[in-house]
Amino acid sequence: MIIRKRLRAGVCVLLATLAAGLGTALPAAADEPPTAASPKVDLVLDVSGSMRTRDIDGGSRISAAKQAFNDVLDAVPEEVELGIRTLGADYPGDDRKVGCKDTRQLYPVGPLDRTEAKTAVATLAPTGWTPIGPALLGAADDLEGGDTTRRIVLITDGEDTCGPLDPCEVAREIAARGTHLVIDTLGLVPNAKIRQQLTCIAEATGGTYTAVQHTEELSGRVTQLVDRAAEPVVTPVATEGAGSCSAAPALKAGLYTDRQEIGRHRWYRVDVLPGQELRASVSVGADRAVNNDYGVLLRAVTTHGREIVRGSESGTGRTDAISSGLRYPTAERDDDDVSDEDLKPAAESVCLELSNSFSAPASVKTTPGMPVELTIDLVKSPDEAADTAAFGLGRGWWLLGVMVLAGLIAGLLFGWISRWRVAVWRTN
Repeated sequence: MIIRKRLRAGVCVLLATLAAGLGTALPAAADEPPTAASPKVDLVLDVSGSMRTRDIDGGSRISAAKQAFNDVLDAVPEEVELGIRTLGADYPGDDRKVGCKDTRQLYPVGPLDRTEAKTAVATLAPTGWTPIGPALLGAADDLEGGDTTRRIVLITDGEDTCGPLDPCEVAREIAARGTHLVIDTLGLVPNAKIRQQLTCIAEATGGTYTAVQHTEELSGRVTQLVDRAAEPVVTPVATEGAGSCSAAPALKAGLYTDRQEIGRHRWYRVDVLPGQELRASVSVGADRAVNNDYGVLLRAVTTHGREIVRGSESGTGRTDAISSGLRYPTAERDDDDVSDEDLKPAAESVCLELSNSFSAPASVKTTPGMPVELTIDLVKSPDEAADTAAFGLGRGWWLLGVMVLAGLIAGLLFGWISRWRVAVWRTN
């Protein structure tokens, strides 16, 4: 009897302990942070009649767009919810009122079924009008719901044909909703009026405009924009570069925007600690009509004017943005050189000079300057040099000394071999 009572008491204690454990475990599970919402992207494709034109890599514009879409769909990150909307794909008639409503959701925004999406894109044929404004409004509705990043990527070859609904005003209206929605535009025709309209749409929401004339360029750019939707959103910081190194603003790691006039220089300053590597990249956008053949140069120099390293790039008018970058690694300070009074290592001030070689017709306004996007990153220098920049070949006289020494040795060897061959010839 006593054993049974003890057994019942033990079971009760065990059950009470389990209940207490479950009671404390359940609230802990409830307190776990919710899973981040998936980013959303809506690809908006122009399927108007002008997309039949055969001027992209020997094929039609719609063929290039379909190929690009297939490449993009294969590369969409798993965490991205993607949809496709068309404009001008269904109504072939002349009734403007009907044609300007011709936009529909071809594939709903959500988890991607690549086969189904590719099949839907394959059925498209150039048909009607170009209602960009209504398509943007429809795409904004497609992306409603949830608290996540949203991006519209518009691919078109012409201006909106459904005024007075101005697509630029539509973009401003979408931006005013405060939904953190970005619109990126890609133009398949390098036309000044098209460029102006698509640039206005993009800038209204903080997006980008790109002119593309090749299938590979289109695939790469759209893939890049879709990938960007999955990345954390970084808000650029507006800054104003100076006219000299001494007056340059001090920048830390981050993303910055500025304006640069044609042919002018901009200076910025970055403090680099021992053992850090400075990585800087810059993009300058040609947001107005400029002459072909241009370039951009980014130099890192000391405060005394000695060049450390440079990066440059040139273009021929085929794109509307040009980028360049550089890397500058610094060595770790030897602990033996550190005294008790000097525990904090001194930073080296590096000045970044941005130059451009754009030119424009006299009728083009030079102010405000062209948009500049500057990225600054400070990372740990490599422990073992694995490239030219890390070896320091891009700074100082190191590279020149190596080349002179190699040339001297090669010359001596060549002279000795030549004299030996002549001596042998005379002997024989």
